Amino acid sequence: TDQRCRRGKVGGYWRWFFKPAIKLIQIVDVPAPEQPELFLKKLQQCCTIFDFMDTLSDLKMKEYKRSMLNELVDYVTVSRGYLTEQTYPEVVKMVSCNIFRTLPPSESNEFDPEEDEPTLEASWPHLQLVYEFFIRFLESQEFQPSIAKKYIDQKFVLQLLDLFDSEDPRERDYLKTVLHRIYGKFLGLRAFIRKQINNIFLRFVYETEHFSGVAELLEILGSIINGFALPLKAEHKQFLVKVLIPLHTVRSLSLFHAQLAYCIVQFLEKDPTLTEPVIRGLLKFWPKTCSQKEVMFLGELEEILDVIEPTQFVKIQEPLFKQISKCVSSPHFQVSERALYYWNNEYIMSLIEENSSVILPIMFASLYRISKEHWNPAIVALVYNVLKAFMEMNSLLFDELTATYKSERQREKKKEKEREELWKKLEDLKLKRGICSDSVIPT
Repeated sequence: TDQRCRRGKVGGYWRWFFKPAIKLIQIVDVPAPEQPELFLKKLQQCCTIFDFMDTLSDLKMKEYKRSMLNELVDYVTVSRGYLTEQTYPEVVKMVSCNIFRTLPPSESNEFDPEEDEPTLEASWPHLQLVYEFFIRFLESQEFQPSIAKKYIDQKFVLQLLDLFDSEDPRERDYLKTVLHRIYGKFLGLRAFIRKQINNIFLRFVYETEHFSGVAELLEILGSIINGFALPLKAEHKQFLVKVLIPLHTVRSLSLFHAQLAYCIVQFLEKDPTLTEPVIRGLLKFWPKTCSQKEVMFLGELEEILDVIEPTQFVKIQEPLFKQISKCVSSPHFQVSERALYYWNNEYIMSLIEENSSVILPIMFASLYRISKEHWNPAIVALVYNVLKAFMEMNSLLFDELTATYKSERQREKKKEKEREELWKKLEDLKLKRGICSDSVIPT
């Protein structure tokens, strides 16, 4: 075997590690006509991979590669005329050699991204500079997608998307920028990228429930959705209903909920007619046992109601406020509080006022009962404010509902009393029969 290469194990996987033969001089130290050739040689040397799991090995060569990567970053940032046609394959080769690898499995099978510390990439001192270099390369004024598309192709994008499962948040942040630049510059890859993100999310929802980079991919999608032309294509609407809405069902929703809600709102601002299927979808997947998720759902609903058109609001007000009524009645005070905060939102209040004849009958019983019975004084105070607002909106209906509620409560109390009396009679009858049977003398 060549003494300049050896086989080693990283994160449970075998990789080849190579050592460069000679150190090269600085690019700026050679005449301008010779710089592109030296640049290519340095790219080739940076294909060298070192074992960072062994912290004491090859220290000088690791430092040499780090300084060389720094030099390449600076060179592509300030230089002109280095991007010849033969540069593209060498750049993509160097980047591929360094970033594409089999990701190690989580140290624990029960890895919880909300509780556990992520496994950070040991080779980050080199990897970060490779990402930095690639981003500067993609952003260069001389960059020509027509040449680069031979090398930055579907296979490259697939491998890039696989890396979003890295536990290291620093890497995912760089990947987000890289994918965003590729999506912007390669029109022919756009549909493919969207389709593959679609597939990742479907696997995440229906199979694995594990993928580290969901938040980052959703962040990219937020920008993509923002750029969709109108009218929206059927495939985009289907993605919203079949992929983004079901993402609300996963246990780790809190890790990416802000980005998901942003994507949903972007869709509704593009096409308000999607409001009804979105809200019905959220109501369908409404959490039954997790108060933290309920609070998140209520927050997202408020964001949607902030942009809803009055004509769309009318279509979903009944099922929506039936759910809000349940939330207001929740024994978990944070859920109840979050729902009651809707009445602090001026736009939502204007929608409620316009439709008070429908919404007030749905909400009244819950609000009135809470005002008399809830254990938390802060919730009672909020409910009083809501009842006061309803009374000012439609005093006639409010008085009517109050009278109806009180008469129903009287009927309920009367029925309850009758039930108690009936049980007492049955108990007395049972007791009498017991006494009678005890008094019979057997012959």
